[in-house]
Amino acid sequence: MDRAEILLIEQVVHQDAELQQHVDEHRKLKGMLEALNRRRYLTPEEQIERKNLQKRKLREKEKIIRILDKYQT
Repeated sequence: MDRAEILLIEQVVHQDAELQQHVDEHRKLKGMLEALNRRRYLTPEEQIERKNLQKRKLREKEKIIRILDKYQT
């Protein structure tokens, strides 16, 4: 997300429960991915988990951006 989107999130996140939910989920997934990425070696199952987390994180980001579009127009 670019700086303008981050600033907008900070401004409206407390007014929009749906946005708050997606931001929280995105942050949780980011933390989980960071934990996996710190490992030297990932098992095949962990590699699959990492890919799934990346996809889920991207979906959350897309949902956040869709919600932000309502506030930018």
